[in-house]
Amino acid sequence: MSVSEISSTLQYLTFMLGEEVFALDIAKVREVLEFTSVTKVPKTPEFMRGVINLRGAVVPVVDMRLKFGMPMGEKTINTCVVIVETELDGEVTALGALVDSVEEVFELEPERIEPPPKIGTRLKTEFIKGMGKRDDEFIIILDIDKVFSTEELSLVQDVSEVSAGGVEERHEHKDIQTTAGV
Repeated sequence: MSVSEISSTLQYLTFMLGEEVFALDIAKVREVLEFTSVTKVPKTPEFMRGVINLRGAVVPVVDMRLKFGMPMGEKTINTCVVIVETELDGEVTALGALVDSVEEVFELEPERIEPPPKIGTRLKTEFIKGMGKRDDEFIIILDIDKVFSTEELSLVQDVSEVSAGGVEERHEHKDIQTTAGV
């Protein structure tokens, strides 16, 4: 989906990575969990923090800071795992995105979204759906289906299948509502 295809007001979940504000289409977000711990899976990329047990399902957790080339952050009381649904070969896969904090759900009109910046051919920005403008701040709107390459998503799926045998952890859930002002 490009900015030109965004024709109606959409709701986004905003989250922080360092000092930057990012957003995901709320339709791609299943829920938000407090971060407790993950089970590390050997021989996975550094950005793959491990897996969690989400009501009996094994869900891989990816550190979004590491995925975007940022330094690993300190775990705080605000650190969350955003459970998103991403598509791989026509199949929906649940994935946990570790973020510094979740901010809010808000509505953004299409006219307040600019196309992603053109940074040249060496830096890939196709995972940025657009740049939202709110007050004096830019919000980087991610296309979660394009944040990970097909190879990375295949790896995530493989980790889920291999780990399905016994993750025994407990997580407290914070359900999000899809209305503005939450």
